[in-house]
Amino acid sequence: MTKTKIPVGREAGRAFDWLTLHASDFFDAVASGLEGMIEGVKWVLLTPHPFVIVLAFAALAHLLQRNWPTTLGIVAGFLFILNQGYWTETMESLTLVLTACVFCMAIGVPIGIALAHRPRLYEWVRPLLDLMQTLPTYVYLIPVIVFFGVGMVAGLIATVVFVLPAPIRLTQLGIASTPRTLIEAATAFGATPRQLLWKVELPSALPQIMTGLNQTIMLSLSMVVIAGLVGADGLGVPVVRALNTVNASLGFESGLVVVVVAVMLDRLLRVRRKT
Repeated sequence: MTKTKIPVGREAGRAFDWLTLHASDFFDAVASGLEGMIEGVKWVLLTPHPFVIVLAFAALAHLLQRNWPTTLGIVAGFLFILNQGYWTETMESLTLVLTACVFCMAIGVPIGIALAHRPRLYEWVRPLLDLMQTLPTYVYLIPVIVFFGVGMVAGLIATVVFVLPAPIRLTQLGIASTPRTLIEAATAFGATPRQLLWKVELPSALPQIMTGLNQTIMLSLSMVVIAGLVGADGLGVPVVRALNTVNASLGFESGLVVVVVAVMLDRLLRVRRKT
């Protein structure tokens, strides 16, 4: 049977070796640029006093949700994180999540719009999106480590690859679900394709796009522990340490902080239903 085995692994290894040999300068440039961006976001989150960041997130929550219980809940969540001594790790994880979110939305929303306007192309792309979401996340780490080494950049790229299908799918769904009556009415009034997109399709798809943003952040946060395995700073580090040392108290403590961060971000970006 080994004689008839398709050499998938061997050819993949050859491809990685070729890319490492001939594209190392490109990967180094990408890693340098991403590292600079990550350090910039981390500086913004870690330089001010923690209470300044807490007040900033509280103001953002009130601006987006107009709900005092949600605002107070986010303040309480940050105070709990401060009390547990995980402020630096939380800000490092938020750096990874926010940076990954920027890349995923900047790439995913335009692709989702293009696929919504080309249904046949979407049928061809959908299996690739399924593969990206079902492939074990640890598999992403192998080429990422080969090309970019360990650290925050490796965690960021692995996170983006894993999370990217979510904004693509939800943007495509939102644009494709725009009521035909709205499109026909706008077309009848002489709307150009660009006006149709910006004034009809995007406003109609905004709830789905915001849901895509929410899912992007949640999935990025779920990659925190995986990123910790490749040397990324953040909440994944104490979780991995607890796993390696079988430290139940440390694992529960750090895991609970991850849950608190996830709940806060979910409440912060939850789409309000119009009544």
